[in-house]
Amino acid sequence: MASAKKRSDMTPEELAAMEKEEFATGPLRILNESVQNNTQILINCRNNKKLLGRVKAFDRHFNMVLEQVTEIWMEQPKTDKGAKKAKPVNRERYIQKMFLRGDSVIIVVKNPLGQQQG
Repeated sequence: MASAKKRSDMTPEELAAMEKEEFATGPLRILNESVQNNTQILINCRNNKKLLGRVKAFDRHFNMVLEQVTEIWMEQPKTDKGAKKAKPVNRERYIQKMFLRGDSVIIVVKNPLGQQQG
């Protein structure tokens, strides 16, 4: 941080400027770039699901409004008693718009296949 001033001592304008700077250079940069360039990101969530989508808006708590989301997860198929365990199956569904609460976010990465998709 450039200034030694505490957040509590800053004016609202100074806070806004600092937040804008942090969004442009800090860990939230990936989300900021996704909003500006409309690029996809991959989000790993606490419920063991992955979300591949575009960020419309976000805040410092990682709460996000997402669009064009594909939710991906693994499911264990039900089997009869005594039968061999079935292999886990990949499942996915499409969600046009969603709000994601930030406390369920584990990791956010740029779409690894982003160059191939528009």
